[in-house]
Amino acid sequence: MIIAVNPKNPQSRLIRRVVEVLKGGGVIGYPTDTIYGLGCDLFNPEAIKKIHRLKKLEGKKPLSFICSDLKDISRYAYVSNYSYKMMKRLLPGAYTFVLKATKLVPKIAMTKQNTVGIRIPDNPICLALVKGLGHPIISTSVYHPDEGLVNDPAEIEERFGKRLDLVIDGGVIVAEHSSIIDLTNDFPKVIRKGKGDISLFQ
Repeated sequence: MIIAVNPKNPQSRLIRRVVEVLKGGGVIGYPTDTIYGLGCDLFNPEAIKKIHRLKKLEGKKPLSFICSDLKDISRYAYVSNYSYKMMKRLLPGAYTFVLKATKLVPKIAMTKQNTVGIRIPDNPICLALVKGLGHPIISTSVYHPDEGLVNDPAEIEERFGKRLDLVIDGGVIVAEHSSIIDLTNDFPKVIRKGKGDISLFQ
């Protein structure tokens, strides 16, 4: 089922409906500022396992998640002064920051090194969902082996069908991966160059 949500000014009634699906352990397709992704409640291990199955990921493949703001990030990751300044400058935006996880993060959502990838996308729909849910949602890209990143909600529904509980249509977006920056040390490391400008880290 696809529901159309206004990408600039998401209707609170529709956001509440999607939040109820997430609270019930549902998996959704939804837009970010970089790609259309699959998402679920960070604290629902069964829903995360379902995403692993949908993407055929091995159990420890890292999944990033979306926080609502910088204060929210500091609940789930250890943030140095340098990291805070960098993130304050660049977020919301097309970045995934790799940080050391706090004990609040479920094991299934972190790497063997106890790190997490955290995003605050420049997308009102995502941020409204996280605020409505009250904690982060998982974010992982939908990728077509032949055509690359999927940027069309209709294609997501066609591909996954009833295996997804809901797909949000927030319009067609220009799909490009986020830039991944490792901030686990005081020396930032660019892991992937994507949509976010990485000139600050070079």
